[in-house]
Amino acid sequence: MRLDPLSLPLSFHAHDTRADGGVRKIELHRERVVLHRAVKGMRMAINVRVSDFLGVALRGLDDDAQMLVLAHRDPSLNIPLCVSSDHEEIASAWQIWSDILTLPQLPENKAREPAARRRRHNAIRTRRPKFLVRRRGGDLLNVANIYRGEPEIIARD
Repeated sequence: MRLDPLSLPLSFHAHDTRADGGVRKIELHRERVVLHRAVKGMRMAINVRVSDFLGVALRGLDDDAQMLVLAHRDPSLNIPLCVSSDHEEIASAWQIWSDILTLPQLPENKAREPAARRRRHNAIRTRRPKFLVRRRGGDLLNVANIYRGEPEIIARD
């Protein structure tokens, strides 16, 4: 399998273990990728921007054959680009795909690293609760309004 990067947009079928029939259809454009597949009878189309991919990764299949993959953080969204046993052909295709899609070249060991865990941010954790926002704080008392030593005026019926 060898896709020509100079003839984008491309449409081809690729192996997918989760899809019905084991095949998914891929439409590859310069700025987006559309994956069409059916899972348990439900058809779906997944639209992913090319900038969301990690890069063009080189993976070893056998002792001799290597494969170029458009690597994504989710392994089910990886897209095969080229399979060959010729190292010069793979190296030139790797460079061309990387330049056309403006993605970095990922060596074999870098492509298999898991993604870093995302930090969880709680933006409202430091805010006051809703009922306390309506109340005035205790530090807003004006000392000049406190009268001492005067009789209180209380209106009683």
